[in-house]
Amino acid sequence: MAWALKLPLTDEVIESGLVQDFDASLSGIGQELGAGAYSMSDVLALPIFKQEESNLPPETENKILPFQYVLCAATSPAVKLHDETLTYLNQGQSYEIRMLDNQKMGELPEITGKMVKSIIRVVFHDRRLQYTEHQQLEGWRWNRPGDRILDLDIPMSVGMIDPRANPTQLNTVEFLWDPSKRTSVFIQVHCISTEFTMRKHGGEKGVPFRIQIDTFKENESGEYTEHLHSASCQVKVFKPKGADRKQKTDREKMEKRAPQEKEKYQPSYETTILTECSPWPEVTYVNNSPSPGFNNTHNSFPVTEGNGSPNHQPEPVVQTVDNLLPAATPQEAQQWLHRNRFSPFCRLFTNFSGADLLKLTREDVIQICGPADGIRLFNALKGRVVRPRLTVYVCQESQQAREQQVKHENGDTASNTFFVYHAIYLEDLTSTELTEKIAQLFNISPRQISQIFKQGPTGIHVLVSDEMIQNFQDEVCFVLDTMKDETNDGYHIILK
Repeated sequence: MAWALKLPLTDEVIESGLVQDFDASLSGIGQELGAGAYSMSDVLALPIFKQEESNLPPETENKILPFQYVLCAATSPAVKLHDETLTYLNQGQSYEIRMLDNQKMGELPEITGKMVKSIIRVVFHDRRLQYTEHQQLEGWRWNRPGDRILDLDIPMSVGMIDPRANPTQLNTVEFLWDPSKRTSVFIQVHCISTEFTMRKHGGEKGVPFRIQIDTFKENESGEYTEHLHSASCQVKVFKPKGADRKQKTDREKMEKRAPQEKEKYQPSYETTILTECSPWPEVTYVNNSPSPGFNNTHNSFPVTEGNGSPNHQPEPVVQTVDNLLPAATPQEAQQWLHRNRFSPFCRLFTNFSGADLLKLTREDVIQICGPADGIRLFNALKGRVVRPRLTVYVCQESQQAREQQVKHENGDTASNTFFVYHAIYLEDLTSTELTEKIAQLFNISPRQISQIFKQGPTGIHVLVSDEMIQNFQDEVCFVLDTMKDETNDGYHIILK
């Protein structure tokens, strides 16, 4: 009887031992594959595919994306689960981005056998810096003349056609590629994250960037403007070899953590998958392209012999303000939100028309979007104009001379004669901006203005620099005179 009672216990022990041996035999499977093993199931299990799932439209949750972009750089192990991945890059080092085609056969027949255009950007991750992106990039351009923020390593790239880098857009490159062929693009980021920190006292944390890729197909006019897909990832850029040291430091910190703590963090992956996002809004700055009304021909600035002025004074071109109209449809309202950098809130206002948005009170918008974005959106909806940093009033010397002559011929000594001045509003306080605004006023090309001088004591001509403009008094008045440039077809502008 005693023997019979011991039998079940012996079976339990045997069964438990078999389970332990089986678990132990399985525990090593996969460890011998090495770092080079690449499983699609592992990729699909990445936390970055799970982040913000609730923010995706219902129809896109199970949708297979047409393209996938893979940055060949390891992700940081010091990122918590369900947070977006963070990748460290070395300044100036070439990194591969694999452009992969995920389409099923015949899914997008309109691009079969055709090229698509992709635009790669390095932009700010922090919303605070996105609002001042233009000023931040101009400051970087001033401190690093001749350098670019983003470059293509063309010799190492494969399958890339017609690569382009606009000299005025330092953080953007673009190229054509055939989705049916292998395409790998190598990029170099030349700015570092600490260059855009507010306080530079040493040891500060650098700001994160985003690498974003927007892909477009060709329209009926042969222009690549029809959006197909966008994706981005979060990166930080360090001085050469700094990214390797930071990755090592993060790895060592994680190794010292308790096993329970390690479970709260995602592992480091050898490559970074760019996740789907909204297309980056196309924003045209005054400094980066001719302002509306510029005439790029060289025969629209007739000047009399000697010192003179344009023969006619056209009305200055008024720049249109992108105000949202009450009659705007929900689709037009969505486009307006994109153009004005409110892309993160497009889903919240999916069915809102222009009238719906304009009916929102300040408190409503702040409650929906938060204080910072809410105030910005409310001001944009109400079309509030920001006061310029400097206002300059200008008048043509020929106009004053004509009116003085008429006054003298009529023998009129009264002081009821008035001269018409035009206002020039400056934001960047640079000589380049002043040149463009004067050219816009006269409806000419900025290239026709060689130099701008200010008449100083005893009639000397002082070259107008950025520093001089920054020291102008607000609402200062000048009389404009012109002088032929003897070295070319341009003219000098003299401020009196």
